[in-house]
Amino acid sequence: MASSNPAFNNSPAFSERASTAAKLTRNTIPSSESMTAEQLTELYSQPSATPAQTDRMSYEDTMVKIVTTFAILLVGAAVGWFIPVLALPAALVGFGLALVNIFKKKPSPALVIAYSAVEGIFIGGITVFFESRFPGIAVQAVIGTLAVVGVTLALFVSGKVRASKRATKVFLIAMIGYAVFSVINLILIATGINSDAFGLSGSVQIFGIPLGVILGPLVIIMAAYSLVLDFDSIKTGVQRGAPRVYGWIAAFGIMVTVVWLYLEILRLLALLRR
Repeated sequence: MASSNPAFNNSPAFSERASTAAKLTRNTIPSSESMTAEQLTELYSQPSATPAQTDRMSYEDTMVKIVTTFAILLVGAAVGWFIPVLALPAALVGFGLALVNIFKKKPSPALVIAYSAVEGIFIGGITVFFESRFPGIAVQAVIGTLAVVGVTLALFVSGKVRASKRATKVFLIAMIGYAVFSVINLILIATGINSDAFGLSGSVQIFGIPLGVILGPLVIIMAAYSLVLDFDSIKTGVQRGAPRVYGWIAAFGIMVTVVWLYLEILRLLALLRR
């Protein structure tokens, strides 16, 4: 199942249908013909190699990388919170680093960590902007994000939620539509054609309800399904014996989705409180 997250789609470890651990790793062992009976006995009596020893992905190692990137994100968020003026340049740098990480053939831990730090500064700056206008909204957005991620992960692990081809097709169509809407909305705000701070999301109303309030829950569901696709991609990478370094791509992909989810929840709360 292909993921909607470009971080996974551009990595052969997650997107190629046919791959084996032998192709992904360069570990070699001596030929049995050149080994003595004692050496063969010693070899077969040894415990099985762990994923770390074979330099392959594992759930534990990938989780460590995910936690590491989010810890760096939080440090960056603290910087952005106290120096919000850095939010705009951080957003631009973060966008550039995201493109590099997406299209780079070989994962780079340094670039993923750099993206985490810069994205954290942006998140911190944009959060303090909303917090100054709607006190308490930051805590609400964080709790909402953790709740969605936690529930989605629990449902995925329990097997109650799985990615399907039909659902993914609907999701991709919805994503394209929302992306087009977001670009148009941004242009209208930037050019001053729409003076509302939220653009069409705040100015257009349906039965007295702002458009953003109607779209918000749907977009949050889309982000949650994107997480399901991300979890599924990580599962595929582990099962195929992908190189251990691809755990950094997994961490990067999860971060992209969670940050998107957080921003959508933050915007929805702001519209509701306004």
